[in-house]
Amino acid sequence: MTPSASVTAALIIIGNEVLSGRTHDKNLPYIAEKLNGVGVRLTEARVIPDIPDIIIRTVRELSANFTYVFTTGGIGPTHDDITADCAAEAMGVAIDIEPEALRRLEIHYQNSGLEINEARLRMARIPSGATLIDNPISAAPGFRIGNVHVMAGVPKIMQAMLDGILPTLKGGRPMISITLRCSLPEGRIAEGLGALANAYPDVDFGSYPAWTKTAFQVSLVVRGEDPDRVEQAALAVEGLIRDLGDTAERITASAPTASG
Repeated sequence: MTPSASVTAALIIIGNEVLSGRTHDKNLPYIAEKLNGVGVRLTEARVIPDIPDIIIRTVRELSANFTYVFTTGGIGPTHDDITADCAAEAMGVAIDIEPEALRRLEIHYQNSGLEINEARLRMARIPSGATLIDNPISAAPGFRIGNVHVMAGVPKIMQAMLDGILPTLKGGRPMISITLRCSLPEGRIAEGLGALANAYPDVDFGSYPAWTKTAFQVSLVVRGEDPDRVEQAALAVEGLIRDLGDTAERITASAPTASG
């Protein structure tokens, strides 16, 4: 698909536990869907280890090349929670205990009957000049510095943080998606689908085969920012499938509403 002047985002998933397979990331689908709903296109995601040089380099690179960057993981109380320090280093600022972050943690732990020890104090360390991201679940905030949004890795907490961030983002047009299902093998569809991709350079065409309990099916996904063009392209795909002797079942047609 021909690139447009879209508002773009990149996601950095930080954690050895994800790379080892011990933890299955659940944040990427949620973030992608929510960002698309406000007209921000997630166009790259990386999974990287808890290694300072890699985190710093990745944050710098993606911050320079995308409208927004989001990170998940590495802002807890343990020794390997180093994302905040790395983000500060990447953006060239100092990091220290932030008074408002400390206040929130003190209230949370007092209400929980727990001690705010040295380990928990680590979660109040925020890069200089950063804006706090609210954490209504467990109080320890994330933060935004420049165009980089640093969030928790725990899905429930990350989701709460992202939901608070979304109204602050300035998005473009959300992507429209129409999915068509048929029983033709990909090999029969490929040539015609390629021709349609050339005819509609502003629309993205995807082909996704799968076996159900009873039959083989292919889902053809048509995506773009212009609803009329997406509909025209979807009708062209339906015509292709019909010409090849099958019938397309239109199973989804999503058009999220932009906000923010």
